[in-house]
Amino acid sequence: MLDKKIRKGISDAFKALFDHELSVNEVILQPTRKEFEGTYTFVVFPYLKVTKGNPESSGNQIGEWLKENVLAIRNFNVVKGFLNLEIEDLNWIETLHLISSDTSYGKLPSNGQKVMVEFSSPNTNKPLHLGHLRNNFLGDSASRILEANGYEVMKVNLVNDRGIHICKSMLAYQKYGEGESPQKSGIKGDHLIGKYYVRFDQEYKKEITGLVDSGIDPEEAKKSAPLMKEAQEMLQKWENGDKETVTLWEKMNGWVYDGFDKTYETMGIRFDTMYKESNTYLLGKEVVEEGLEKGIFFLKENGSVWVDLTEDGLDEKLVLRGDGTAVYMTQDMGTCDMKYKDFPFDKTVFVIGNEQDYHCKVLFAIMKKLGRSYADGLYHLSYGMVDLPTGKMKSREGTVVDADDLLQEMFDTAEKHTRELGKIEGMEEEEARNLYRMLGLGALKYFLLKVDPKKRMLFNPQESIEFQGHTGPFIQYTHARISAIRRRAQSLKSDPTFSPEKVGELSKREVDLIFKITEYTGALKEAAKEYSPSIMAQYVYDIAKEYNGFYQEVPIFNEENKDKLAFRIALSSVTAYLIKQGMNLLGIDVPERM
Repeated sequence: MLDKKIRKGISDAFKALFDHELSVNEVILQPTRKEFEGTYTFVVFPYLKVTKGNPESSGNQIGEWLKENVLAIRNFNVVKGFLNLEIEDLNWIETLHLISSDTSYGKLPSNGQKVMVEFSSPNTNKPLHLGHLRNNFLGDSASRILEANGYEVMKVNLVNDRGIHICKSMLAYQKYGEGESPQKSGIKGDHLIGKYYVRFDQEYKKEITGLVDSGIDPEEAKKSAPLMKEAQEMLQKWENGDKETVTLWEKMNGWVYDGFDKTYETMGIRFDTMYKESNTYLLGKEVVEEGLEKGIFFLKENGSVWVDLTEDGLDEKLVLRGDGTAVYMTQDMGTCDMKYKDFPFDKTVFVIGNEQDYHCKVLFAIMKKLGRSYADGLYHLSYGMVDLPTGKMKSREGTVVDADDLLQEMFDTAEKHTRELGKIEGMEEEEARNLYRMLGLGALKYFLLKVDPKKRMLFNPQESIEFQGHTGPFIQYTHARISAIRRRAQSLKSDPTFSPEKVGELSKREVDLIFKITEYTGALKEAAKEYSPSIMAQYVYDIAKEYNGFYQEVPIFNEENKDKLAFRIALSSVTAYLIKQGMNLLGIDVPERM
């Protein structure tokens, strides 16, 4: 591509002018700042020992040589130590010509590597909430980006379907449910179970209050409350395989899975494999034995097993209790081995909130000490909390924002906003309804994905749905606008082919847009390297913004030069293609018309 031609020219210049070998891969080009003439900038400062001149004279020397010897270079200017290069228009036109005829542009070949992405991981005692949305969107988008970079991707959901929190819902249902079901109540399965989890908490707090009022210490009251004791007994029964308990557990979890499936479908999220903690919680004890045999783990007097990670900047960590029961780390070690056996990965990405940063560091350090071949490929895609502007939304419990409620609110807001702006004129009802869902979901996904995952963020539903600004609907609307241009070109039977040498001079807007098009593959690679969908989100926003500038300033159908008209339609088509590709990597659909 064009940038490679420029980098090769700079490499040749160093050989010719300074007798210095500078490989093409070592040459780094930056986009020229908007206030200066040029498209590519080469920073001279790091090479002053080679050029033996000051920044200004060195830049001029290299610039003069490039202008003289590289046909693509039209002109140059030097600002302090920054060499800004202007490219001949014909090179930009030929670049677009190549891209527009390359059906595989922006798609990278297979790299032969496998990556597992584990995300979502809900509990089966309540519905998905706002935090789960960021997790799901990050995991799904990271999977798509890695796949586009040539990886074979396995998307995995490890569901927390057992434990004391599940037994709390079960016990409350047993006591107060009176045979209620999703079918009888008309309540979605995960919401119904969530209702009983809340009910347990309410009744449990009443018991604690009663015990404290009778003079019992608050901490003791929490442990000795009858409901808590019954929940612990129920967990024991479940672990012992008690038929009645297991039957109730299966029935209630089944309702939850049905509810989850509907939410995942609404979000456009799919998994290749689902693991359940009920099948993995006993794993890991053989890993503990192995660690003891290798001298990596050690026993304490009470029989508990620990690992010393002080040399790794961590501390001592419990891996098995003295009574032989597992802790989370035990099963996580066993699950790592199990997943590798199922799908021998080169990398595995855990999409988990930043409150688990330390836990992940410890797990990865342990697997490394145990000599696991896959340990270097373990990566924690850590993300921050999502907050809402106070009072914007209330959930059923009044504290956690429910995912289904938020999704519905986004669809409703999209409908209201779209109707007000008159963007559904001439649409059938079903097409309009699909558009509201596409815009609502696109607004939500884009807003949550455009922020660097590591940052805590504030989600503003109203702001996210705007058709102007750094939003999903702005990008979606841009795609619909370009689709309308392409339809018009087809209706006019415009010849889609153009001869590069007949297009003539380009405006700065056209050059800037082609340059942005050439940056797509770089953004895609960077997003995979950093495991950051926000890089792709920024790219699609930038190219949409660049196109809107072009659209406002450069006439398309008023152009009399047929080659230039075809060139501008091709420029529009490639932009639409990349917006669609880029948004798809975020899990967002784009409309053909609005």
